[in-house]
Amino acid sequence: MRDIRVATVQFQHAAGDKAYNFGRIVHFVTEAARERVEMIAFPEMCLTGYWHVRKLSPAAFEALAEPVPDGPSTRDLLELSREHGMTIGAGLLERAPPPDGGVYNAYVVAMPDGTWAVHRKLHVFEHPNICAGNRYTVFDTPHGCRVGVLICYDNNIVENARATALLGAEILLAPHQTGGCDSLSPRGMKPIDLAVWAARHEDPAACEAELCGPKGRAWLMRWLPSRAHDNGMFLLFSNGIGPDDDEIRTGNAMVLDPYGDVIAESRALGDDMVVADLDASVLPTSSGRRWLRARRPELYESLTRPTGQERETRRVRFGE
Repeated sequence: MRDIRVATVQFQHAAGDKAYNFGRIVHFVTEAARERVEMIAFPEMCLTGYWHVRKLSPAAFEALAEPVPDGPSTRDLLELSREHGMTIGAGLLERAPPPDGGVYNAYVVAMPDGTWAVHRKLHVFEHPNICAGNRYTVFDTPHGCRVGVLICYDNNIVENARATALLGAEILLAPHQTGGCDSLSPRGMKPIDLAVWAARHEDPAACEAELCGPKGRAWLMRWLPSRAHDNGMFLLFSNGIGPDDDEIRTGNAMVLDPYGDVIAESRALGDDMVVADLDASVLPTSSGRRWLRARRPELYESLTRPTGQERETRRVRFGE
């Protein structure tokens, strides 16, 4: 890997309005190009909208999806990528070609040489008809770095981050729509106070405290840095911000280094982008890289043996 300048974005998408959402992507890519950014990450399902889809009829849900790479959103991302010489990651609903034909929560990464990659979320719950991905996504880029993608809940499962690192990922794109969820855990996330959000312009300090407390950033900091640290990867966390159907996303776009330290982050109460320079020299000697080399795979058979306690993510998310 070589040194590279990256950016990650938080923005409030419009439900089902791909034209508006792509316009926000164009805005931030244009701003990033002025700062000589080579790679930029946008949130999960930011092109299609996110939390409203669980209420859509099967027909409306499928109508929102489009093929990759032949659909209009991927074509637009590839053109934007070529125009600015920048790798761009953004989330949408993908309709797989026959004979599969399923709809996936997907993340497209468009690269300036015309190549592309797509990750299908492994742990899904966004709609009764959504399909779960069944593979990890790690690929080389024209920028001299190897990149992996895990979408939102995928990052909660420690095995996914380790598997991605073992496939050679040096940078992990971690697009989310999180914060402000009503977690089943008494010490997990809880909904953001709507009155505090509504008064964010009059009392920004109170709103920042709400978004950065245990309902948002503080929850992330319990586990997100360990995904970078334990596996020796840079991590680009992107997220929604503000109202998303009946939940409020908490933003906190950030870049972490392979030691799990936050090297750039946003505390903005609205759409925002942060830029960071990744120093490739810290990768080889990071704790996570040394720990990867110290592994003893012959001991890990139990990691792939079902315990009987596994539950499909939809049931976990909604407490069934």
